[in-house]
Amino acid sequence: MKEICVIGVGYVGLVTAAGFSDLGNRVMALDINQERVENLRKGILPIYEPGLEEVVSRNVKAGRLSFTTSYAEGLKNAEFAFIAVGTPEGGDGEADLRYVREAAESIAGAMQQPLVVINKSTVPVGTGDWVAEIIRSRLSKPLPFSVVSCPEFLREGSALADFLNPSRTVLGSMDREAADKVAQLHLPLRAPIVITDLRTAEMIKYASNAFLATKISFINEIANICEALGADVKEVASGMGYDPRIGRQFLEAGIGYGGSCFPKDVKALAYMASVQGRNPQLLQAVMDINEDRRRMVIEHVESLAGKLEQSEIGLLGLAFKSNTDDIREAPALWIAAMLRERGAKVRAYDPVAMENAARIMPEIRMCKDPYELADGIDALVVVTDWNEFKQLDLSRIQKLMRKPNLIDGRNIYEPAEMKRLGFHYRGIGRGYNGGNAGAPALAGKKDRTR
Repeated sequence: MKEICVIGVGYVGLVTAAGFSDLGNRVMALDINQERVENLRKGILPIYEPGLEEVVSRNVKAGRLSFTTSYAEGLKNAEFAFIAVGTPEGGDGEADLRYVREAAESIAGAMQQPLVVINKSTVPVGTGDWVAEIIRSRLSKPLPFSVVSCPEFLREGSALADFLNPSRTVLGSMDREAADKVAQLHLPLRAPIVITDLRTAEMIKYASNAFLATKISFINEIANICEALGADVKEVASGMGYDPRIGRQFLEAGIGYGGSCFPKDVKALAYMASVQGRNPQLLQAVMDINEDRRRMVIEHVESLAGKLEQSEIGLLGLAFKSNTDDIREAPALWIAAMLRERGAKVRAYDPVAMENAARIMPEIRMCKDPYELADGIDALVVVTDWNEFKQLDLSRIQKLMRKPNLIDGRNIYEPAEMKRLGFHYRGIGRGYNGGNAGAPALAGKKDRTR
């Protein structure tokens, strides 16, 4: 059993604390937000994440997981301290490291014995060296410590499963002994362990997220072309995905990526490149395409429903993805704002994210279920691919709507079936669904074979 302190109890920190305690370690989860800590002690979690509440409760009862606001208490017996605080987007796209700095300064002020400090937060390349310097300069007495980078690769909605069944563990440090200690901590997870230097480990995280965002923007670019030429992007993606060099994951065309990671991390990587005099043109294209997807939804709504002034539009889903209540960078909020700007009234339904969304956009009417949402609306936009949306009584939905216009932003329905049910259906890159397929690309060209 190891003694661990996890600083920050958001998505990453709480999952990390719960996961390591479930592996038999004693974990003190620390957060300076008194209300959040008091709620956790009562069993009230600050986030929705499948399976997490049960694991937290089990390990609190077993005495392996506890919560505090005190660095002195959190670090009293700790051998490892994970920094898992937020790194929000700054004004120019850079990562804001104020919370990382505060954590490092507080660690230096409270540690009383040798410590391995582990950066779990997504931080710019070079942050590990910076954290080490902050701690070194603020220690009241000489104490040995090391800094290790251990970036997280958790997906919201499956974060606990990702922690317990990782594809790999990446560790970076200039102190191989410290890296080996952290590797031992992760051995029960039985995943490949990559040990490298600090800056390379930090870069692996950014490069991974940027590549996945690139796959999403790529298939959305292909969807645009499919729409023009009459091909079906779902079949295109399926055919591509069988190639092991490409793979099937993240080839789902739709309304683009959102959430707390991809938008922020791609911007931060582009910022890092720019300040070093590099031109991150591919990253810029990835971001541009992602923004275009949201504008495309508005265009589809207008093409089907006509003038939006005084119309009423329903959004099916608010969270940026299914199985989470996270609305950070959620496409739904941008779409709602644009619809309202054009004079439309907006209502919405989401299984778990309505409370969070209502705090930000109280002008959206929140509905108790998809059928209340559909009653009397001029267009329905599928924004989040919750499983429950795939089994709706769509015939009932169609009859409730004032105008049966359906924009399927996640391609969860089949165009032919939607047409049979009487919808004016518009998917994303779904070939013949809009009847707007263009002429073959070679039509009108000179015959160059002669």
